[in-house]
Amino acid sequence: MHPDIDEMKLTDVLAALSDPVRAGLVRVLSDGAERGWGELRAPVAKSTLSHHLKVLRAAGVTRTREEGTRCFVILRRDDLAVRFPGLLDAVLAAADAEDVGHQVGLAVTAPAGTL
Repeated sequence: MHPDIDEMKLTDVLAALSDPVRAGLVRVLSDGAERGWGELRAPVAKSTLSHHLKVLRAAGVTRTREEGTRCFVILRRDDLAVRFPGLLDAVLAAADAEDVGHQVGLAVTAPAGTL
């Protein structure tokens, strides 16, 4: 389900990061927090978002954890840094500079007591 560090392939990681939606997901996850799939917002259908998350997982960019019926995802920043030093930082810097994936974000939740 998740490749070990030594099984991660540069071409798979680069292919996973080459899509704007997936780059946006990585930007959102770059804060190091584990996120529930329901917290993630992208301008695609839920099934397409699920596909993008599976591509990132298969390449080793993210790790997914299931808890009951919910799925959580976290960026494998440390593993990527060991296998491909500097790659993730360079990709994130370029994505920020070019605003790649800007349409991806987190669900907005209303403050308690405002609904």
